[in-house]
Amino acid sequence: MDDLANDSAVRPLLSEARLIYAITVPLSTAIILANLVIILSISCNRQLYNTPNYFFLSLLVADLCTGVALPFIPWMGLNRPLSFSSCLLVHIFPNFLFLAFLFNLVIVHYERYMFIVSPLHYSSFWVHRRFPLALLAVWAPPLLYASLPAFGWNNRAGPGWNGCCSFNDTGAPGAPVNCSTVVTAGAAPVGSECCSYRRVFPNAFIYLEVYGLLAPAILSIAGMTGRVLWITRGQMKDICRLHRSVATRGGGQTSEPEQRLNLRYTRCVAAVSLTFLACWVPYIIYTHVCVTFLLSKETRGNSTTHIVLSCTGIGSMAVMPLVLGLANRQYTDPVRKLLHKLRDRWRRRQDSEDMAL
Repeated sequence: MDDLANDSAVRPLLSEARLIYAITVPLSTAIILANLVIILSISCNRQLYNTPNYFFLSLLVADLCTGVALPFIPWMGLNRPLSFSSCLLVHIFPNFLFLAFLFNLVIVHYERYMFIVSPLHYSSFWVHRRFPLALLAVWAPPLLYASLPAFGWNNRAGPGWNGCCSFNDTGAPGAPVNCSTVVTAGAAPVGSECCSYRRVFPNAFIYLEVYGLLAPAILSIAGMTGRVLWITRGQMKDICRLHRSVATRGGGQTSEPEQRLNLRYTRCVAAVSLTFLACWVPYIIYTHVCVTFLLSKETRGNSTTHIVLSCTGIGSMAVMPLVLGLANRQYTDPVRKLLHKLRDRWRRRQDSEDMAL
């Protein structure tokens, strides 16, 4: 009977692990490889050795680290027996990488926003004059904030969570829905406690991070992007007005260059809107679902829903730097040239083999 009970308890763990790795491993691999390609492209092109690209390189490094940590992020919402120091590590480190990624994303948007809004004063911008300080500002605050639970801002002294991985919330034996590890030997390892995000992150910490850091960052990125599109629209109208003033024929009809400009701007707005929806909306949904349900007084939760939302939310947001990088031809030219060389070499080899035959 004990073997049957243990087998039935282990099956949910295996299904959760398979679901997590089935979603995160391909996504994480794609994020890591794409970041490595863009990083190598920037490193191989000396013309890209300037402050804006250094910031973007820092963002790519943060995104690469996020891709490495992606398979471990869904486990943060599942309970498991670990020592408290290990529990702090598995929660603090991914949170630090995520916050560093977000801070780097904001500074990249801000730097490009200032380039468009104030091009004449762009060279005297403080980010260019104090680049190491700016780089420190996007890595040190996330590390300090994410480390606050290690300095005492945690719930370890709160209500006891002993047995959360061996009993459900009704007190009857059995694995709870949000438990990722079941003690099959009858007892947890010596010195282990129930590792839960509730023990590491107090509610105030989570609310402050979501509504004090994440929400303002996302709103600032959306605001800067909208402002840039608005400025672009105004400049395009000026160009069209100038073109009409020098046109000698066609009357009041819209010329073909003006139509091309309008079409290009429409495509730009559509691309930016679709990118924002695809990259940010899944993460926003995941964040608010976590705040609504994971911070509720109920301890039960649907682990499958949490796994899917966390994987798609974090993964979609981690794609944003890749979209920015792959859309810039300066970053993809070295790779494109390398592929062309390999293709030409392969064709020459094929032609030589055909001639030999």
